Amino acid sequence: MSAKNKCWSRRDFLRTIGITGAGSLLAPAMPLAEAADEILQVPTRPFGKTGANVSILSLGGMFNIASNQMLMKQAVKWGVTYWDTADCYQRGSENGIGKYFKKYPEDRNRVFLVTKSDSRTPKGMTKLLDRSLEKMKTNYIDLYFVHGIYGIDELDEGTKTWAEKAKAAGKIRFFGFSTHSNMAECMLEAARLGWIDGIMMTYNYRLMHTDIMKRAVDACVKAGIGMTAMKTQGGGSVKTDTDTELKMAGQFLQKGFTDAQATLMAVWQNPNISSICSQMPNMTILMSNAAAAMGRTQLSSNDRKLLQQYAQETHSDYCAGCAAICESAITGDVPVGKVMRYLMYSRSYGEHDHACERFRNIAPGIRRQMTDRDYSLAEQRCPQKMPIGRLMREAGKALGNRSRVQCSAPPPAKKTADLIEEENLTA
Repeated sequence: MSAKNKCWSRRDFLRTIGITGAGSLLAPAMPLAEAADEILQVPTRPFGKTGANVSILSLGGMFNIASNQMLMKQAVKWGVTYWDTADCYQRGSENGIGKYFKKYPEDRNRVFLVTKSDSRTPKGMTKLLDRSLEKMKTNYIDLYFVHGIYGIDELDEGTKTWAEKAKAAGKIRFFGFSTHSNMAECMLEAARLGWIDGIMMTYNYRLMHTDIMKRAVDACVKAGIGMTAMKTQGGGSVKTDTDTELKMAGQFLQKGFTDAQATLMAVWQNPNISSICSQMPNMTILMSNAAAAMGRTQLSSNDRKLLQQYAQETHSDYCAGCAAICESAITGDVPVGKVMRYLMYSRSYGEHDHACERFRNIAPGIRRQMTDRDYSLAEQRCPQKMPIGRLMREAGKALGNRSRVQCSAPPPAKKTADLIEEENLTA
């Protein structure tokens, strides 16, 4: 194939997938295959000070991997080799990865493998790590996270010692944490610790321009911490249709990409973000996101202004994850941040069954009381000015009053006292 034809194939692929990212695939099969296998590769970036390079697009593992082995193989071919999962993920995520590595053992060293522990104790983390190694048919994890911390005080000297021993034993290469709430605060404190290798945090066009998130990212860069962005689509607990959203969609489409791809590109424009973790349960989404990662198209200043305008118009629909602010203004233990996240799963990501199951893991007494709480002070303090009281009542009705039949239960799994919660849906 000539250089001229190669350039055409790349452009044709990117434009085709950009336009049809959420629909049918219209590109000719042969040129697409040639472009994907011979030319197109998702770029890589350094992951902090670790010395590892990772694909800028990461495959979120909360889907039925066991039944999507060809998707996994295609991800490797296109260079989507940062794979993210957790011991507690439903749908047999780790088992599915183990099935893949058993069939394609040569791909293990090509994949930067990440999994997570819900436990905070050395004993619990050891148990879950060993179980993850067994399920995924591997003898090491590239990056091991403590899953979903609310504050840096959940990590202590015992955690540091455990991580050092796990590294020395060759079971993990790097260590860090994921966080959905109080992200910037957790990042700032992690930068001061000096022993955190990587962080996965909520980061999108809504949050990336805030002063506190800018400070947090800068601090992590100086500390050499690798950063993975999740929830990059910026979906909230309320779905609002606006004229700005329509304007964005039309403008982006004219340029050959979707608004969903635009939100990814907005994050990638920060070179300090090593990777974006995205839930890609089918080939269409994988192709759309990979095309965005491979493209040379950059967002214009007007494109970025449109995203910011949309964020401003819909700010009260989006929970920014600063749970410590609102929860401290409410009497009793009310997990507002978690409930807002579960509403987001249901309303923005279409994961209603998953949202129901997570909501039902909240203690029954708390669920019963949360709809009667006074949220007026929390609403006053909320930087996003969200209608917290209304949303909590809506959550109780939409997510709580469901039968086990209506809200699909996860497959039977071995439980331990150290398993707290399964979360981290990426998009």
